[in-house]
Amino acid sequence: MIGEDKIPKIFRLSSYDYDLPEELIAQFPAEPRDSATLLYVPKAGEPKKLVFRELTKLLRSDDVQILNDVAVLPARLYGKKTTGGKVEFLLLENIDDYVWKVLVRPGRRIRVGTRVSFGQGLEATVIKRNEDGSRVVRFSLAGKDFFEILERIGHTPLPPYIKREDTRYDRERYQTIYARKPGAVAAPTAGLHFTDELMDKIVRMGVRIGFVTLNVGWGTFEPIKTDDIREHKMHREYYEIPPETAQLINEAKKSGRRVVAVGTTTTRALESAALRSFPIEPHASWTDLYIFPGFEFKVVDALITNFHLPRSSLLVMVCAFAGYERTMKAYEFALGEKIRFFSYGDAMFVEKMC
Repeated sequence: MIGEDKIPKIFRLSSYDYDLPEELIAQFPAEPRDSATLLYVPKAGEPKKLVFRELTKLLRSDDVQILNDVAVLPARLYGKKTTGGKVEFLLLENIDDYVWKVLVRPGRRIRVGTRVSFGQGLEATVIKRNEDGSRVVRFSLAGKDFFEILERIGHTPLPPYIKREDTRYDRERYQTIYARKPGAVAAPTAGLHFTDELMDKIVRMGVRIGFVTLNVGWGTFEPIKTDDIREHKMHREYYEIPPETAQLINEAKKSGRRVVAVGTTTTRALESAALRSFPIEPHASWTDLYIFPGFEFKVVDALITNFHLPRSSLLVMVCAFAGYERTMKAYEFALGEKIRFFSYGDAMFVEKMC
């Protein structure tokens, strides 16, 4: 094993660590949505604090703005085994019609063959245990629609750093206003700051709007564990690039206009598409793209994103996009200004490093 001191600083996991006071981890979102802080990180000079609704000051009239329209599933389920023991499921991935990959708690007691009842006629049987500790389960519905039942009895899968139970409030607020394709177990959080009014203003100034879909997975919260970040293995996520979005992006790139990505999930979808074919072609696929310093961005010119966990692949992606020193100085500034971090926290706007 190579000692960490032999690894170039830009690839050392410890380079992506920082101390975050617990009180800066947002437990609730800003109200209204667009009242969150937006930190503008210019290519030169000090970062500047704005309010998110002032995003229009940073956008150009000929920009193309791309957002992730995935909707968060009420993916946390509470049930009981036939023995009466309580069980918690977190839906991770839809494998087949009624077959899902799930996380379970308490994990040690959930063996293959275990049956769990959730109410409303919904039951599940464990059919496989995976090496990573997750399970594959088959649901039975008593003739009912799975997603309808999920809407009634499922809970919002709040991130592990939000230390409270979910409420009906989270069902609305841990969802973007333009969410329309159910499939995520974590929100594309940069999009949580948009309101209908702000979107209308952006469109009126001439910005073209497009959508992609990327089913944000629970792996988004997984920290990098390898001392050399280049050795990290990325989780995979399903994404879709519709024809109208592909056309919008290709026209923008051809004419030299900026593509502004709302969120790291949108960025991952767009850059995955560009690696597959450029100009971009409409398609649906899976991606395990891991973006770290040295990656050549072909599509995204500016990024709107929240503040990410230490030692996370998302922080590494932002550093790859904006430059390591610039990004970490922005984080240092944000800490000093008591900006709120993570999913329900504030956002930053940064242009690609030349």
